[in-house]
Amino acid sequence: MQFGWERNVFEASLQNYCSNITLKEITPNMVPLPMLALAGILYVGFKKLKETRKANYSQLPKNTQYHTPIQNKIKQVVEETSGNKDIKKHSFEKNVKREIGFSFGAMVFSTLGFFYLPVLTLVSVPLILLAGLDFFKETYLQLKQGKSNVSTIMSITIIGCIVLGYNFIAAINIFILKSAIWLTAKLTKTSKQKLLDVFEKQPDFVYILVDDVEFKIPFIELQMNDIVIVQAGNMIPADGTVIKGMATVDQHILTGEAMPVEKEFGDNVFAATLVLLGKIYIKVEKTGDDSTVAKITHILNGSIDFTSSTQLRASSFSEQLVTPALMSGVVVFPLLGFNSALAIINSHPKNKILLSAPIAILNYFNLASKQGILIKDGRSLELLYQVDTVIFDKTGTLTEERPHVGNIYCYANYTENDILSYAATAEHKQNHPLAKAILQEAKKRRLDIFTVTESEYKLGYGLIVKIAEKMIYVGSERFMETLAITIQASIKQQQKQCHEEGYSLVIVAIDKQIIGAIELLPTVRPEAKTVIKQLQKHPRIKSMYIISGDHENPTKKLAQELGIKNYFAETLPENKAAIIEQLQQQGHFICYIGDGINDAIALKKSQVSISLRGASSIATDTAQIILMDEGLNHLDFLFKLADDFNHNTNTTFALASSIAAFNVIGVFLLGFGIAHTVILNTAGLVITVFNATIPLLKHSALSEFPKD
Repeated sequence: MQFGWERNVFEASLQNYCSNITLKEITPNMVPLPMLALAGILYVGFKKLKETRKANYSQLPKNTQYHTPIQNKIKQVVEETSGNKDIKKHSFEKNVKREIGFSFGAMVFSTLGFFYLPVLTLVSVPLILLAGLDFFKETYLQLKQGKSNVSTIMSITIIGCIVLGYNFIAAINIFILKSAIWLTAKLTKTSKQKLLDVFEKQPDFVYILVDDVEFKIPFIELQMNDIVIVQAGNMIPADGTVIKGMATVDQHILTGEAMPVEKEFGDNVFAATLVLLGKIYIKVEKTGDDSTVAKITHILNGSIDFTSSTQLRASSFSEQLVTPALMSGVVVFPLLGFNSALAIINSHPKNKILLSAPIAILNYFNLASKQGILIKDGRSLELLYQVDTVIFDKTGTLTEERPHVGNIYCYANYTENDILSYAATAEHKQNHPLAKAILQEAKKRRLDIFTVTESEYKLGYGLIVKIAEKMIYVGSERFMETLAITIQASIKQQQKQCHEEGYSLVIVAIDKQIIGAIELLPTVRPEAKTVIKQLQKHPRIKSMYIISGDHENPTKKLAQELGIKNYFAETLPENKAAIIEQLQQQGHFICYIGDGINDAIALKKSQVSISLRGASSIATDTAQIILMDEGLNHLDFLFKLADDFNHNTNTTFALASSIAAFNVIGVFLLGFGIAHTVILNTAGLVITVFNATIPLLKHSALSEFPKD
């Protein structure tokens, strides 16, 4: 039998090469020159690959950003279709479209040649070669180095199909892959843009107040210290502070808060949030690239482009199967024939995972952002899946910055409300957490604030104010002692107890006579107990710890209240990291959640680090994940999202492997040829890409997990 381009040869090839051919039946006439050349290339390639195979992936350093030619092509198309101005030399978008056009033309000519005019089949050959030119170039470069990759598989498949006269099969193989690259790039670009759009919205025009006159200006002309006016239905254009008015603001795109929040004088507001009711005047503090939204967008751009370990795993999985596929083809060739050998080589899963991995990652990033979770590192969801130990910083993470008023001790016939009113009057211009707690309690009780005629602040000790000829003293025990104010024994005893329990006692005196004292207790985050219970039910989380610089008693008491067995008290900042390292040496995989400057080293040492928006800038800069609602509400959702992400990627790997295995079984037991494997590979590509889009279909279910 001889190979050619005629229709009868094509039909004979389809029939004969799906049947078993034994080694004895093979004659020199059955092995044309192209086959011998192809076998020679494989032999030389395998000989060099044997020497370099071990170095391909086993020595890849951690966090290596490895890209296959397919991934590079997708990235180039995404950048160009996104309007990246840095791409000037080549039009990757046009190249991919042109390659799709060549392959489609080859399909048309090979079909016409098959049914009508055989000579047209010859016209399809140069079109196929042009469509697959980048595969051939990459294969040549790889073989020069004694290596091979997925492009090698594609090149052999294309040339083999041409040799067999399966021009249509070669063309459709290229057409499907190039179309998949293009569609994946489009989907990736769309997902990326949706993710960025969550945070990047901005108005075209804004209204500012100048000398009590409103002016309409373009958004890009807005500057710091401008007074911008925002009414119901409009978006807040910049970060700033409310100086007048009151409004209900929807902050869900930034913080994930389901309920709108009230904003009034002195409150901070953020760009891209929406005023639902009311009207506010905002003094602009951050615009453009300095705003919270712009910084988040910048972080998202970085994290989207980062090659996650899932993509590295997909690349490694795909590339490591190249050599076995080629070797299997060589073994099958003398046993079952050239068609079967090509079918075995084409059974390689190729780029199914490489095409679907970026879509899945972006979809999960999207789901996280809609819940007010900012993921800065592409590996975080994968690493969270391995976490078995969660460590919480105490102050600012499990407890809020602002304490709350506990007991109020009364003396000299004064009531609780009297003492609280005087303390609130003295503190009403202060911004520290203790003052805010006193003012909040006074507001809650609807107490009056007196008029202050004189005031004096003793740094680190307390306040002296004059109210209607009375001198009011508010501060600590030491403050009272410096003023020679006599302190009752009962208050001294209470002060000692407060110190041991880790909370504060503010003493109030009038005209140097103590009238009372106010306990200020740490405020445990209202959601903390529920979140910890949820995490304790998580199958992979085996232990939880609290690390605190606070005293033993309050740390132990908090741990007992929250149901956490393990804690470290009176821990210096530098020792937090040492504790993390010690636990890691014991085999723990750690997620650390902290918010302070003293948490930065511990955050860096942990495998996964989480901080809260509003925390110290060094903590939010260091952490891989930021909870934008300034609380722990979405922590359980985050872990469940990580579980779902890893299940999804594992499913993708399983699907790709199963289809490859079925192709191989089909070649040996069902007489599969190259045509069968092309069809199955196409179906597999569709299935794996669909699997990557499942997160979008499950969005409503993932957005609201049932409460435990």
